[in-house]
Amino acid sequence: MAAAEPKPPTGAAAARRLARSCWSAFWDYETPKVIVVKNRRLGIVYRAVQLLILLYFVWYVFIVQKSYQDSETGPESSVITKVKGITLSEHKVWDVEEYVKPPEGGSVFSIITRIEVTPFQTLGTCAESMRVSNATCDSDEDCVAGQLDMLGNGLRTGRCVPYYHGSSKTCEVSAWCPVEDGASVSQFLGTMAPNFTILIKNSIHYPKFQFSKGNIENRKGGYLKHCTFHEVSDLYCPIFKLGYIVEQAEENFTELAHTGGVIGVIINWDCDLDLSASECNPKYSFRRLDPKHIPASSGYNFRFAKYYKINGSITRTLIKAYGIRIDVIVHGQAGKFSLIPTIINLATALTSIGVGSFLCDWILLTFMNKNKVYSHKKFDKVCTPSHSSGSWPVTLALVLGQAPAPPYPCSPDPGQAGQLQSEGQSQARAVPPPWPCPTSAPSEQMVDAPERGAGPGICASESSQQDCVLTDARGLAQL
Repeated sequence: MAAAEPKPPTGAAAARRLARSCWSAFWDYETPKVIVVKNRRLGIVYRAVQLLILLYFVWYVFIVQKSYQDSETGPESSVITKVKGITLSEHKVWDVEEYVKPPEGGSVFSIITRIEVTPFQTLGTCAESMRVSNATCDSDEDCVAGQLDMLGNGLRTGRCVPYYHGSSKTCEVSAWCPVEDGASVSQFLGTMAPNFTILIKNSIHYPKFQFSKGNIENRKGGYLKHCTFHEVSDLYCPIFKLGYIVEQAEENFTELAHTGGVIGVIINWDCDLDLSASECNPKYSFRRLDPKHIPASSGYNFRFAKYYKINGSITRTLIKAYGIRIDVIVHGQAGKFSLIPTIINLATALTSIGVGSFLCDWILLTFMNKNKVYSHKKFDKVCTPSHSSGSWPVTLALVLGQAPAPPYPCSPDPGQAGQLQSEGQSQARAVPPPWPCPTSAPSEQMVDAPERGAGPGICASESSQQDCVLTDARGLAQL
């Protein structure tokens, strides 16, 4: 009677087999195997990648970025400013109290360089400005009484009245009259403004390192009363002329004084605290901050009014001021040697050098000739023998996945092993037979040349498909 054919495994059995395989592979241990490849071009690629990685970490990471230091950014900072100077307009002399707004001396302040003055404004009714939309009219029917335009100057009365000059008419409003556009007078204050002096007193503090410093040098004899800033000779005399600031920002002073603008004075404190405190110096830079190339938002101006009484009625002078606004901005970073970032970056550098090995392995396994030979030499699978021994070193070797040493030298082929067993069957019961040789001879070097045959005395197998290689555990047992 013919034997029944085995049934193919069902889906559940296949799933259990896959699960067992995955669970078994989870507990495998992998260790690198060193193979020396005698290939000049591959060696050049390997050393070039290592050299590039080494140069990157030595030059950029450690020298440029100073990654061996613990750093702190954004110092605690205070800024005090003071402006001095006088100037003339067509009608009067202007001093600091009039052209500097606000007068507190903070990090942001404005210097007025041109004004448009509307004097003697009182509460009443007058013609609306022609710049307001729908303000022009031909008759009273064009003006709606009680209408309030948020971009206008007041509440419309419903009358159409002549404009301040010309033959045009606009709707009448109840507001401060006359309105700004109808009776303003322009005055230029920028004639002597380039000679204004600005004292910028700045002090910084890095709390992590307990380091503080200021930008004014402690000198006697009234040093600050006679000096002006120079980047080389007078670095610690922070007295700047307004013309110098505008020039360093690469702007035209006359144009800037007419339209107004915002200039940033940037003070940068980059300090290497591994050096002396005298090496920590401020660096000044100047640039324009407002978008001057966009007509809709270029320039800088603001309005304010001065109130007084004439014959018991409240009167004011409205001033639209154009000026140069100065923003003092303080940046900085301090660094000092620390062991923790040094160790972290050194470990990163040493780990990154292994990228060269990964790249060369990828080239060998993908592009080069005999990549299958290299793959066979590189990846071996070692499995645990099934029998055990009572000796504790051998037991430890078995626990770690090692086999005990064979009692006889490895036989060149299974036939010889069988011959040894037939010579003494009584001894075969006491002494285990010799083991077969490993299926793949251990190799330290692979030369990019035709393979040579195994020499005498070296055990080798023609089969390259063997899954397990039993290794010697005598070295571990001797521990």
